[in-house]
Parts: sequence; structure tokens; C-alpha cells
Amino acid sequence: MHSLLPFLLAMVAVIVLLNMFAAKLRVAYPILLVVGGLAISFIPGLPVIKIDPDLIFFIFLPPLLFEAAWSISFKEMKKWWRIIGSFAFLVVFFTALSVALLTNYYIPGFTIALGFLLGGIVSPPDAVSTGAITKFVSIPKSTATILEGESLLNDASSLIIFRFALVAVGTGQFIWQDATMSFFWMVIGGAGIGLLLGWLFVKAHKILPTDAPSDIALTIIEPYIMYWIAEQFHSSGVLAVVAGGLYMSARRLKFLNSTSRIHAYSVWESLIFILNGIVFLIIGLELPEIVDGLKEDHIPLQTAIGYGVLVTVILIAARMISSYAALVATVIFRPSVQPHASSRARRWMMPLLLGWTGMRGVVSLAAALAIPVTLSNGEPFPHRNLILFITFVVILLTLLVQGLTLPYIIKRTQFFDGIFNEEDEETTKKKIKKDLKIHMHQFLKEKYQNELKDNAGMEMFLKHWEERTNATDDSWMNDLTKTIFIEMLEIQRDYLAELNKDPKINEEIIRQQLYQIDLEEERLKMI
Repeated sequence: MHSLLPFLLAMVAVIVLLNMFAAKLRVAYPILLVVGGLAISFIPGLPVIKIDPDLIFFIFLPPLLFEAAWSISFKEMKKWWRIIGSFAFLVVFFTALSVALLTNYYIPGFTIALGFLLGGIVSPPDAVSTGAITKFVSIPKSTATILEGESLLNDASSLIIFRFALVAVGTGQFIWQDATMSFFWMVIGGAGIGLLLGWLFVKAHKILPTDAPSDIALTIIEPYIMYWIAEQFHSSGVLAVVAGGLYMSARRLKFLNSTSRIHAYSVWESLIFILNGIVFLIIGLELPEIVDGLKEDHIPLQTAIGYGVLVTVILIAARMISSYAALVATVIFRPSVQPHASSRARRWMMPLLLGWTGMRGVVSLAAALAIPVTLSNGEPFPHRNLILFITFVVILLTLLVQGLTLPYIIKRTQFFDGIFNEEDEETTKKKIKKDLKIHMHQFLKEKYQNELKDNAGMEMFLKHWEERTNATDDSWMNDLTKTIFIEMLEIQRDYLAELNKDPKINEEIIRQQLYQIDLEEERLKMI
């Protein structure tokens, strides 16, 4: 423990340094973290990090999924639910099936069950990698939402495939009827348990006399509770966390005060950054040990690399085929909702570009490391080291090849220019601010008409409430004006919450305005 702790602290320092270096180079930080972990692994004398495979999912997945569900716009997800659902379930199954069939054909001794196991591991694109890469280029909010929503839900579908394949490898049999019933229970039961627990947690936050530190501490343990309870009922812990996270996110204004929301944002941002960084570093650190395992299994390194390249090509091809199939189906059955490209050629190039966004990362590594070392009868798990190595090659190739070229392709082709007819964000922000000002002016004149007379504080609210003036004397903020000011902030939140129901309004802009209101309330509390 004494030798491992300094190493873990050093890992965090390396993560921070590599992130700063990546920002300087304008490269997605997961790419440098994987390469950095690989370089560090060759340093002699480093302690070996061993994590129980059963704990891999439980340590990393709940907070990562909860934060992703908390950040995404549920309103946008509902708008694009068809394509998100098809990519999150149908495309994942098609990808896993393609990997299973082709690896069974090309890799000696690789059964269909092992192929599905590998397919379930490598089929879900990674939200962190995609988000880190696409932040360097301008893409429409709708496209970002599709990618985020897909990566949020495909983790669940891929891990369900992984679980069934793991059972099939261990028992040597697969009963479709039982698997189908289990699948529906995992989906429905997981989502139901997550929603129920999310409702209970919201109630608990409202009833208990919590403050900001306790609220934040509870939000950290709540995804773990959702995941654990769902798994105890043999349903999907991933879907439970996603469903519960979406439910609680939609009600954040109801059970968290401004202090809790502001502090939680910083805490969660740092926590997720460190967790993601550790996982991507582990990807690089694990490679030498995986290569040693290949030597023990008498598998040449060149052969294993070839298998990894083969699986990567299968993944990219399956995603592109699925993207074109989705576009064809949309053109035939729902032409009114297809993206409006500036030309027919650009429209048919779009699936090609979306197919190039399937970088793999955290979930794939966690699933691969979660494969048990031995079967229930004590025999070594078949081809475990080869599956780990193929997963590593897939993650490395998709991050380096697709990750490094995607921003260049988007910028070079200017593909997204004019494809989506979305309202300019700056114009929308200005309009919302102006509407807020008009709304608050009317509110003050209607409700506090009498108080406005001969009240310097209220006159300042009426004229400059959004700027708070540059006055150095805070004596004007008496108890009455402070009470009214807090009420004004709540009115603004209610107004923005109602405005957010408009499907044309970008929810990210609404959240930015709400965050500014929270900051305003925090400044008021310090007076």
C-alpha cells in the first residue's frame, strides 16, 4: 500500500500534465493518456495495478454514467430518440454479430460465444473520447446529442450482450427463450429500478436537512446504490444509473439549492476527469502484461495485431453500413425528418462521417478487464489474453487513427456547414436575456408597485437588477429587498424552465442562464 499510494498520486499528476499538454497541442486528451500510459509501462520497477475483475464495473461505470446522464439534454434525446435507439440497440447487436461471425471464421478456436463476448466488449463507442475530440471542431447540437445519447444507451445494450456471452462461454450452451426473457427484464427492470430509486433520492434530498457538502456526497454514492440494487435483482445496473440520472437531472432545480448545484458542478467535473484519466492510463499500462499473456498462450504478436486490425475494420465497416441503412430507411419511411444537407452528395456522405466517430475507450476496457481469469470449473478462461489484446488494439487504433483524423476531416471538408438549420446560439442567448429582462420588469411593476416608491434598492432592481450596479455601499440591501431579490431569482428559474419546453430552444443555453442565476444568488448570500 505504501508503494502503491505514491504511484497512484503520481498517476493523477501525470493525467493533469498530459491534459494540459493535449490542450496545448489541440489533441483529445484520451489519445495522449493512452500513449502516455504505454510509455510509462516500460519504466522498470513500477508496481503492478491489480483490480478485481468483479469490481471493475462497480468502481468506474456508475459515476461515469451518472454524470453523462446528468449532463445530456433529455429534451434533445426525445427529439432524436429513433436514431439514438437504433444506434444504441440495433447497431450494437449488428456490430456484435458481425464481430462474432468473422472472428469465428478467421481466428482458430474462437467460438461464436467468444465472438459475441468480444463483440459486446468492443461494440460501444466511447462518449468521453468522442466528446473530447469533437470539442475542437464545430458540429451541430443535434449531431452531438445523437452521439452522446447513443454512447449513453449503447453501454447498456453492449454489456447485456457481454453478460449473456459470458454465461454461454462458461456453460457451453445458450437458450434463446431464456435469454430473451432475461433481456427484457434487464431493460425494463433496470430502468424501473433506476426511476424508483431516483424518485426516492429526490424525496430524501427534499426531506433531509442537507447542506451543499452532504448533497454532493449523496450524489456521489447514489449511482453506486442504483447500480448495486439493480444488479442484485439481476437487471441492468447500467440502465438503472442512466434512468435514475436522467430523472434526477430533470428535477435538479427542485431538490438542490444554488450552493449545492454550483459546488457539485466543480466536484463532479474533477471526479470524472480523474476517473477517465485513470482508466485511459490503465489502458496503456496493461499492454506489457497482456503481451506476456500472449506469449504464454503461444500466440505470435504479429498475428494478434492482425486480429486487432481485423476487428477494428469490422467495427468501422459495421457502423458505416448501419449509418447508411438508417439514412435509407429515413429517406423511404420518414423523409420529413431527414437532415437538410446543402446537396445530395453531402447528404449521402454524412453516414460516412458519422461512421468515423466510433472511438472506443473506457467501457470497452472495463468490460475486457472484467473477464474472469478462470471458469467456474477452475479451467483458464479461453483466449482471455487474446481478447484483452484485441480490445487494446481496437481502442488504440480508433483513438489514434479516427481520433486524430476526424477534426481534420470535418474542418477540411466543412461538412457541417449549412447541413442543419439551427438558430445561432449567440442570437438565442441575447433573445433569452432580453425576454428575461422584460419579464422581470413586468413582475416588479405588477407585484411590488407600492414598494417601488421611495425605495432606492427597489429602484436599482428595476433599472439594473441584472448588473447589480457598481455601488460600493451595500446598505441598500435590507431584509425586504433581499427577500424580494431571491423571489425574483426563483421567478427567473421558473420562466426559464417553462421556456425550455420549447423544442426549438437549445437546452444548453437554458442551463447556462440557470447557472448564472445560481451565481447571482450566491453573491447575494455573501452580502
